[in-house]
Amino acid sequence: MLVAFLSGCGGAEAQFIGTRILEACDGQWNVCATTSGCIVGDRSYVQGRFPGSNKVVVSLFEPSQVTVGFFLSETSGAGVETVVNLFEPACASRTRVAISGTAFVAEAQQNGFVTRSVDLSGVGDHLIEIDSDARTKYLFKVDVLPLRLRDSGG
Repeated sequence: MLVAFLSGCGGAEAQFIGTRILEACDGQWNVCATTSGCIVGDRSYVQGRFPGSNKVVVSLFEPSQVTVGFFLSETSGAGVETVVNLFEPACASRTRVAISGTAFVAEAQQNGFVTRSVDLSGVGDHLIEIDSDARTKYLFKVDVLPLRLRDSGG
């Protein structure tokens, strides 16, 4: 019964996206001595294809837990590694999240998506770089939870 309900609502991809709107990534956002085509937040997502790389920006107004999420489709190869680099403002520091190719694809197949969370303390624009040699289409989103809400249990 639940399966029929979920498929009636657009399936796993629609659940991953929710009410977000596809970001066209046709802007020019300067961050960390480079340029990104888009700013993502809790109301948008981007799409792309691996192998390859992408750069997006997330704006934080207070220290926050940033969760990056991938929904994979048309996967034909796991590759060796997928890396997400999350930078503090002005690239003062970087958190590198590496996922082996087999773990990346297996997690997506098992859970329907892949997520990783990182705490970022700076206020302002944060560069997120994505690089993978997997062979797949992807949707990418970012969820932001202020640390004060997470740490207070709310």
